[in-house]
Amino acid sequence: MTPYPTTTYAEFTVDTPLRRRARNVVRDLAIRMLACGKNVGGRRWIRFIYYHHVFDDERKGFVRQLQFLSGLGDFLSIEDSVALLRGDAPLDGCYFCVGFDDGLKSCVSGALPILAEARVPAVFYVIPGLVGQSLAADDPLARKTFGFQGRNTTLDFMTWDDCRALISAGMTIGSHSLSHVALATLDPERALAEMAESKAEIERTLGTRCDHFCAPYGTPGVHFDPTRDPGLARAAEYASFATGERGPMVHGGDPFYLKRDHLLAGWGEYQLRYFLSKS
Repeated sequence: MTPYPTTTYAEFTVDTPLRRRARNVVRDLAIRMLACGKNVGGRRWIRFIYYHHVFDDERKGFVRQLQFLSGLGDFLSIEDSVALLRGDAPLDGCYFCVGFDDGLKSCVSGALPILAEARVPAVFYVIPGLVGQSLAADDPLARKTFGFQGRNTTLDFMTWDDCRALISAGMTIGSHSLSHVALATLDPERALAEMAESKAEIERTLGTRCDHFCAPYGTPGVHFDPTRDPGLARAAEYASFATGERGPMVHGGDPFYLKRDHLLAGWGEYQLRYFLSKS
């Protein structure tokens, strides 16, 4: 059978092992109970929320999430979010900054029309080494790196033309490194090269600045060195360094250590209330 592009989350996860599916069900039930009574509103922080994909069967959920969040606060671009963290005035409310990691095709086909209609800015962190590529379901890179559990489908990445469409719609393109390698596995020179070379390729190809970097995988002390890599990003002339550590950012927070909350577009309101109520 000729592989075809993955268009739904169901296709993306079809080969997920039964044990993992069972664990996910138990975890979801626990979160549903823990979310009772949780309140997200009334805070003075910026939550940097991020996704990896918005497939066809996740679009309605993504719309509902944006509507839920818009009732709690305002959406900001990555540029305005960094400026607020650095500014003299304290945060006066609740803000959300939306991001997308990995540069998957579904982030353009699924998320962009919804973001544009709702006038929500977002930053898309792309991997120049994978722009325009398609990975087969049995490709070890697809499974181990991107968690792809498809069958007879491909994992498709956005093209440079897709990136141009994002820019035309008012979105921001950031770097997710040159090859999506864990920075902690590299010596300082190679880690800096992953940042600097990806930035240069994005800027050269798209003719626009690339000021924001997101660490692949994102776990501090495991996937990147929190004492070294934010400084390397600063040396590469980025304006921010995004991590995968959950939590809010408050006034005076370091743009070179952005905490972010990973979400799935198909999640319900109770999951958002649980994760975004955690400090």
